[in-house]
Amino acid sequence: MKIIKQDTKEGIIELVPETLDDLWHLSHIVEVGDNASSRTTRRIQDNTGDKLRSDRGVKKTFYLGLDIENIGFHLFTGKLRLTGVITRGPEDLIPLGSHHTLEVKLNTPITIKKQKWPKWAIKRLNQAVDASKKLSSIIVVLEDDSATLGLMRQFGIEYYGPIKGQVSGKRIVDKNRQKNIIKFYEKVIESIVKFDSIESIVLAGPGFVKNDFYDYLKEKHKDLAKISIIESTGSGGRVGISEVLKKGTVEKLTSENRVAIEMGAVNKLLEQIGKNSSKIAYGPKQVTNAINMGAVSELLILDTKVASDNMGDLMDMVENMKGTVMVISSEHEGGKQLESLGGMAAILRYEIT
Repeated sequence: MKIIKQDTKEGIIELVPETLDDLWHLSHIVEVGDNASSRTTRRIQDNTGDKLRSDRGVKKTFYLGLDIENIGFHLFTGKLRLTGVITRGPEDLIPLGSHHTLEVKLNTPITIKKQKWPKWAIKRLNQAVDASKKLSSIIVVLEDDSATLGLMRQFGIEYYGPIKGQVSGKRIVDKNRQKNIIKFYEKVIESIVKFDSIESIVLAGPGFVKNDFYDYLKEKHKDLAKISIIESTGSGGRVGISEVLKKGTVEKLTSENRVAIEMGAVNKLLEQIGKNSSKIAYGPKQVTNAINMGAVSELLILDTKVASDNMGDLMDMVENMKGTVMVISSEHEGGKQLESLGGMAAILRYEIT
């Protein structure tokens, strides 16, 4: 994410999203009622000439602004769409007041205007800018002839696989077994190196395949071995990836990794709930009451609740009272656990009744 212009007095920030993570951050920073302006393409009816063009019209690209009424982010397609009423544009091409959907594109500037930029939104925007300078981690969970990759994204885990090999069991006599193992390892490595700027690799799994794979890296791919560590798990596949996250292994490797930090914060909260701590509040009613009393030390709120529950002022109130606010992604297990608690929870400075 790059910030081109920032004028919070006027409520205007112009920025350029550069990654899928940036679009995800924007989907939670932009709110209904904001105004968004960017280049867009729209199909326009062209009645010029002797003959009407096709009923579908022609595509034209121009600068357009709209008041946002709906926000949609689709993780699997990587598309962020803002729908609303047109407030700015070439009036000879489009009628002001009509509806349009603005698709926010990577590497294309967009200007967001709010009546007031809340502290939490500025903080999250700065986090997105900082995150774009950092590198990613990959968790590779290996079994005998199968590997599942979990790419650490800001919004959560992006899964790849399973990657399958043709490795026979140890008890089966197969003269090509070692060759097939190497083919499988190289297939996994080929999948890993497709991703740019990998900072660390966690090799995990329930057996010894991860260790053998690590030895192979040390011999044949020293650059990957240097950024790899081994972690044992009781399960393979996606369950194994979740085990690694719960252990905080990635957090130790990259202490500023958002997913690991969020998982750690939710686990800390759940531990306190398990101990029947009296310094915990969860659910909208309890948490709002605790914030108004100035009792909140740490606020955890699900990203989907920020706009829908109009929590901006309450989040600012927590920070003004020297508390901390963490927006938790709904795309990983920690977010789903927080959702089951009403989408928000707080660790309190003192017990309230």
